[in-house]
Amino acid sequence: NVAVGSYALDANTTASQNTAVGAYGLSANTTGTVNVAVGYNALKANTTGDYNTAVGAGCLDTNTTGAQNTSMGYNSLTSNTTGDYNTAVGYRALLNNTTADSNTAIGWDSLKSSSTGASNVAVGYKALYANTTASNNTAVCKNVLVANTTGGNLTAFGSNALAANTTASDNTAFGYTALYANTTGTRNT
Repeated sequence: NVAVGSYALDANTTASQNTAVGAYGLSANTTGTVNVAVGYNALKANTTGDYNTAVGAGCLDTNTTGAQNTSMGYNSLTSNTTGDYNTAVGYRALLNNTTADSNTAIGWDSLKSSSTGASNVAVGYKALYANTTASNNTAVCKNVLVANTTGGNLTAFGSNALAANTTASDNTAFGYTALYANTTGTRNT
């Protein structure tokens, strides 16, 4: 193990192959192995979660048992507690994810509001920004599916595609502002 910073790996008991650089990095870790925490409070609450990478202040700081997560960027995946297999890259990406698995968020505030929605992919500025519990969505580009909260099985590519969609499911939109004003209509292409 490597620990650099105040309280870094402070509670470690039998865990091995961990790296903590920054104050409170992996400070609650007891048996979690092969974790990397770089930045203030990175993976601070992790106790038994394995194979996590957190780079940036507040990244994965409430994670306790979640495993195989990657978080890069200020406060990305900061609310995650037990969710596994998530990737968040960018300022506040997947900020509110708590227990959901298999999400990918790349970009400023992408999937920011998602708490329990699983298997979502958001790439771009505010992609799937308001998504809370919806699953199986793919959003690529700026402001794509930005208002969606609970609509699932959605695919949108292109700036502002399906931007007003809130609760509708099973829609596909390709191109700039495609299905832009749709709010609750389903099964559109």
